[in-house]
Amino acid sequence: LLTKENINMNHIITAPLIFLFLLLFFSGLLKQNDPLGLSYKMQEFFEVWGWQSLNDFTLFMSLTMNGFEIIAGVAVLLGWRMRLFSWLLLLLIIFFTFLTGYAVMSGKIHACGCFGDCIPLTANQSFIKDIVLLVLILFIFVHRQYILPILSSATCGSIIIATGFFVVLMQWFVLKYLPIVDCLPYKVGSNIPEQMKMPAGAVPDSFAINFKYRKDGKDVEFDMDHFPADFNDSAYQFIERTQKLVKEGTGNAKITDFVLTSMSGTDTTQAILGQPNYYVLFFLKDLTSSKKGWEDHITQIINICKQKRYPFFVVSSVTDLAKAHLEEIPGIDTAHVNYLKCDATVIKTAARENPTYIIMKQGTVVAKHAASAYKKIDNRLKQLQ
Repeated sequence: LLTKENINMNHIITAPLIFLFLLLFFSGLLKQNDPLGLSYKMQEFFEVWGWQSLNDFTLFMSLTMNGFEIIAGVAVLLGWRMRLFSWLLLLLIIFFTFLTGYAVMSGKIHACGCFGDCIPLTANQSFIKDIVLLVLILFIFVHRQYILPILSSATCGSIIIATGFFVVLMQWFVLKYLPIVDCLPYKVGSNIPEQMKMPAGAVPDSFAINFKYRKDGKDVEFDMDHFPADFNDSAYQFIERTQKLVKEGTGNAKITDFVLTSMSGTDTTQAILGQPNYYVLFFLKDLTSSKKGWEDHITQIINICKQKRYPFFVVSSVTDLAKAHLEEIPGIDTAHVNYLKCDATVIKTAARENPTYIIMKQGTVVAKHAASAYKKIDNRLKQLQ
């Protein structure tokens, strides 16, 4: 029954519901734009906790979490099944608050990925955000009996189903191709050498680095300034390396670890990036996780590069395997293919899809497409003068 108390409480709770909807929908949409980014952040937490066995499930967890945030946001706005969603949201925010609180207290995680890479938040900022959200969701949870659907049950259900279809379609698209909005420092138009420079007058973060080794069956820990006098690789078995933020700096380079080396181990980063003409970097992180079918079209791309005299580089974390694999592709001109080694984590940041084509000129990203969109790279290369 509608009573005066119910009507007054509905008015009071409307603003928190709208605010929660906007926050959930916006947060989910940003992370849904790059679900792989969130899965990599989960792997960072699991690595700290020693749960690397869960890494194979992080993409599924990311897709599920992103979808839930958007669907829950719409359900909150509609006031649909609030008894269920208030419980789910409360459990979710308690979990998130624990994660961000751990990141702040431990100092081992410097960013939590709450809004993806488009709006990077520090661990402290994420923790404060989650505390505010916890208070907001607790308020809604306590007064959930006053929240009534604004539309009929059938209409609300149809909107939720349509939202689910939107979630599935968007995440399928960004996983097949690339994020719709690229917020990483390797996006089109970025100059990588400039992104590798520290901002003028900035002071970098200071970290305390500790090592754990095992010697004679016992774990031994020490920092960089206190290595044991008898330290040697044969006597000490490496276990882990941890770092903790001691003093936050005033700024850092957006790209700190982009290094390209030849197969012989020579650092060729500046030589490659500084080329005056167009060139193509084909990022192939590894062969085990690469999408199928790229071999059917890479010969065509290489031939265009050869005709236009554009260097073609395969950038991989497993250059030997990549070279052997490409040489088995029928019709490929191996003489026009160069191989560069790069860290797998860096490749995951530069090229979310495995593999990805990036057209460069003097260190600037001119075009960037997943291998599944090879026709766009084909057309762009033909248009270049």
